[in-house]
Amino acid sequence: MTDRPTKQGRRHRASRRGGFQPRAIIAVAVAWLFLWDRITWGNIVNGLIVGLVVTLAFPLPSIEFAGHPRPLRVAHLILRFFIDLVVASIQVTRLAFSPKRPRNAVIEVPLRSRSDFYLTITAELNALVPGSVVLDARRSTSTLFLHLLDVGRPGAIEEGRAHVYRVEERVVRALGSDEEIADLERRKREEELA
Repeated sequence: MTDRPTKQGRRHRASRRGGFQPRAIIAVAVAWLFLWDRITWGNIVNGLIVGLVVTLAFPLPSIEFAGHPRPLRVAHLILRFFIDLVVASIQVTRLAFSPKRPRNAVIEVPLRSRSDFYLTITAELNALVPGSVVLDARRSTSTLFLHLLDVGRPGAIEEGRAHVYRVEERVVRALGSDEEIADLERRKREEELA
């Protein structure tokens, strides 16, 4: 969001909400079609009208995306997600049958990327893996707050934080622009030197 002066000289935060949103209208129209037992022209038109009304009444914030998908990196991202999913499922299953009570923690992870798009994808990929829950995502600081399961062993909290950073790096490398990848690398080097 940007600040701009108003007539009275006060700063005003410009709205990031978009106007006409064709993809959102189509998504709502498709959801509308799933509510009916058959697809007819009337249902399609009604779905588009409902989509238009919903997007005008509840506009989504616009998200800037300057990158482009890299097919091999996207495939790697998806494969690693499924590997993480299987490994975490086994760990949570083992923990469920363990007689000891697990220690849990809430951690704060300031992401290296400043994009709402990458913040959202990183949060979703972490939330879908068993054993971690994203409690909050702060757009203003690109920070995720996660609840981690079973952090009783030494270094478990740092492992959880490192996992979030690895997921973010895979997301940016799969979908980011060359500049965003270079910025991620620069921030990573700065953290290693600090």
